[in-house]
Parts: sequence; structure tokens; C-alpha cells
Amino acid sequence: MRELSELVDVQHRAWPELSRMFEAGPLDVRVLPPDPEHPGRCLLRVQVGAGSFLGAVALESSGILVDGGWLRVHGGGCADLPGLDRVNGMTGEIGDVRPARLVVAHDVIGGVFALNGPETEALGWPGAPGEMVYFAPDSLEWEPLGTGCSGWWERLLAGHLTEFYEGLRWPGWRAETANLPPSTGVTVYPFLWSAEAQSDLAATTRTPAPVAELVGANLEFCSSLGLPAPGPLGSF
Repeated sequence: MRELSELVDVQHRAWPELSRMFEAGPLDVRVLPPDPEHPGRCLLRVQVGAGSFLGAVALESSGILVDGGWLRVHGGGCADLPGLDRVNGMTGEIGDVRPARLVVAHDVIGGVFALNGPETEALGWPGAPGEMVYFAPDSLEWEPLGTGCSGWWERLLAGHLTEFYEGLRWPGWRAETANLPPSTGVTVYPFLWSAEAQSDLAATTRTPAPVAELVGANLEFCSSLGLPAPGPLGSF
């Protein structure tokens, strides 16, 4: 296990580059300030350096809200948004838990972005080691994204969310989701994986609900529909 100083004192920190990308991109990005009482705690538990985008977000923010809060990227953590450590169950002694897939972000409809670990191939999970994957609430399956964490950020901040979420955003979605706290999402009924929702998303009923409730429901759906168990989708 590396000490905090080894993780923080790197030659080139990634945060300045990431900050420039926030400012230059077309999307609204809100940085939640880091917890001054526990600087670096999340970074130490997750064991990633500040030279990576992943480590930079964990060290320099409590989390990042993208596109009016549609996407919630986990950082060091705060009351409304668990940190990378807590959302991945890494809250005990350092090194006690090393998840095979690291949950990185949740969206407002219960989708999950995660980074595959080195055990991915052995476990038979979709995607390659080091590849970002997305648990899609409309298919209840993990979808490989063909890029690592840095490439995912680059695509994200270039404004590719509109294309990515085609078919999953309804008319007026921005007004319905803009003022939700980071721990709250939107439950859609009929459910996003149903034929009814996929044929007419605008006709669905949408209600605010805790993100924990959304991901818990997705786990239950996979089980009841006989789909492969997705593994952990993040703890709130």
C-alpha cells in the first residue's frame, strides 16, 4: 500500500488539465468542494495517484455534477454523494477491499459507469481490464465503452452525452432533473427496460427516488428476469 504522500506528490497532477477541460467543454460542470476535514482519505483508500483523472477527482473534489446534474461522478465524498471509497465498499482498513470493478459515476436514471479491474477476464465480465463500462437501465446489462477512464472523461467533456443518452432522455428532462440532490434520481414507469418505455418514453410516469433505490431495483430486475447478476452497482 502506498502512503498518501506518494499518491499526492506526483510530478504532474491531472487536476489542472481536467479543470481546463471543464471550462472549455460545452457542458455545465459543477465541482463539489473537497472535505477539508479529511483531505486525501478517499485517495488513500482507493490507492490511485493524483496524476490520474480518477485520483485527481478523488483528491480535489467531493464529486462532479455534469450536464445539470444528470451525471454524478464520485470524488472524495460528501453528505449527498458518497466518495469513490464508500460507493465501492472501501470503508474499513486500507487494503481490506479491492473491488474487481470500480464504480466511478451514477446517472439520474440509475445507470452506472465503472472501471474494470485486472480480474475482469477471469470473471468473464464484459469489457477488457482497464476499460470503462456502463450498466444500462434499459438493457440491464454492462456495455463496454471502448476507452479507459481518461478517454471517458475526454468524450464526456466534449459533449458526447447527448448522443450517448439518445432514447433515454424524455422531453423536459432537464427541468425535471436540474434541482435534484446528487443522492436522488428519477424512477421511470413503465421501467426503462420495458417495451412500453422504449416505444414511448415521453408517456412514462417519472418520480424522484433515491439513487440507492434505483440501483437496488435494477439488481432485483436482473434476478427476477433471469439475467446475469451484474455485481455491485455502488453503495449509497
